[in-house]
Amino acid sequence: MTVVIDTNVFLAAAFWRGAARKCWAVCAGRRYRIAVTTEILDEYRRKATLLAKRYPKINPEPFLRWIENECPQFSPSPLGKRRSRDASDEMFLAAALASRAKYVITRDPDLLVLGKPFGISIVTDEAFLKLARTS
Repeated sequence: MTVVIDTNVFLAAAFWRGAARKCWAVCAGRRYRIAVTTEILDEYRRKATLLAKRYPKINPEPFLRWIENECPQFSPSPLGKRRSRDASDEMFLAAALASRAKYVITRDPDLLVLGKPFGISIVTDEAFLKLARTS
């Protein structure tokens, strides 16, 4: 089963412990695969580099390398009209559509409000963990 992870969840997993890190562990355990695009990888790296300047004792490189080496990369699917209130969120929907993901995992209210576009469930990291336990 495939998921797409929004940047906010990626950063929370790379820099702190909590639900986002547990989501990461579920995916890294090969129960789910994380789909990415070049645009998503670039955003992960850009935002992680900025955050690492604020938290120099935390190194996000192992997370970034794991994604680059282990996660399938897709070309984004065209969405047609804009779906999210925030245009920068469209890349996650395009990746989810291209990879036939079941979930987009996010904390972003602009994505969460969409519910289930294209049949893809938009869920929080906590909701995903509950779903993963029951499947």
